Amino acid sequence: MKKLILSMILGSVFLVSCGPKSTAVSGPKYTATEQLAQGKTVFENSCNRCHKLPNPEKHDDMGWIKTLSRMAPKAKLTDIQHQMVYDYLISVNKK
Repeated sequence: MKKLILSMILGSVFLVSCGPKSTAVSGPKYTATEQLAQGKTVFENSCNRCHKLPNPEKHDDMGWIKTLSRMAPKAKLTDIQHQMVYDYLISVNKK
């Protein structure tokens, strides 16, 4: 019985350790013009590979957090790129 419990615990730890390691965006970080321009470039080049670019006004700030959390791993964005894209989108979003 102890071996079974130990195996289950080790299996759970292994599965959790294999999960995504991306840091979630929780709000704006970059505000410099250069960083926002980099965010725009990453947005245009990475997101446009798979689909038409969405209008930045499509979502409010929280909506972009949810959308980018789902899409950034698919686009293979680094945490910094993810943050820059988010900051660009909310900088041009009028919501």
